Amino acid sequence: MTESEYNQIIEDTIIQVEDALDELDNGIDFETSAGILTITLENNSQIIINRQISAMQLWMAAKSGGYHFNYDETNGWQDERSGESFFMAVNRCLSEQADEIISLDF
Repeated sequence: MTESEYNQIIEDTIIQVEDALDELDNGIDFETSAGILTITLENNSQIIINRQISAMQLWMAAKSGGYHFNYDETNGWQDERSGESFFMAVNRCLSEQADEIISLDF
């Protein structure tokens, strides 16, 4: 994958997360600045999603740890350690940090 393709896939992924967060009505705030998506929950905990261009990965930082996702054309973003999909990991981390079930519709 070229750097240009990688950047487009990352942008599309962040937009998907933003659109899904827009659909919620539960006090979760988010902002994107310089390609970094910061999600702030009602309890002020945060989840940070950003790109790692040198490794061509998507990174997510949450209370439960740091996650590195590799892109696969068939399966999308997959955690390099567990194989969990990025979108499943986002929902899991949001739910853990909010102490309630949060299911974004991707």
